[in-house]
Amino acid sequence: MAHRSLDNLDKKILRLIAEDARIPFLEVARICNVSGAAIHQRIQKLVNLGIIKGSQFVIDPEKIGYETCAFIGLNLRNPEKFDEVVEALKRIPEIVEAHYTTGQYDLFVKLYAFNNHHLLNIIHDKLQPLGLSRSDSTISYNAVIDRPLPIIDRPFEK
Repeated sequence: MAHRSLDNLDKKILRLIAEDARIPFLEVARICNVSGAAIHQRIQKLVNLGIIKGSQFVIDPEKIGYETCAFIGLNLRNPEKFDEVVEALKRIPEIVEAHYTTGQYDLFVKLYAFNNHHLLNIIHDKLQPLGLSRSDSTISYNAVIDRPLPIIDRPFEK
């Protein structure tokens, strides 16, 4: 995947909005010493290039009842059904990430459950019927680092 060239203004804008997605564009313009229209144009360019994929509110899962975070490595009985399994995983609302990875698993997912009993139900009732040969679960006690990637001052490769 090709990296896009970002100038210093792009990087500064990305740093500001990564730190606070709700920062008003006019505040970004003031900090960057450019017009509000310039910020709007730059943000639109970054969206069009796929560098900015959107913005969202981050909800603390535990505050809404999801007390268990788990990572599960999945091995498919029939790996040729990978695309079908991915589509089925998309329909399981507790799954928040799914990755096609190297190593011992065909897929690696992150999910949230209300508690360990709910996690067991998800594994037994929603994941096993997808045709797994096995799964390996790891429960996270707490995320000790959870941050966006830094916007670094180095030339991006083309």
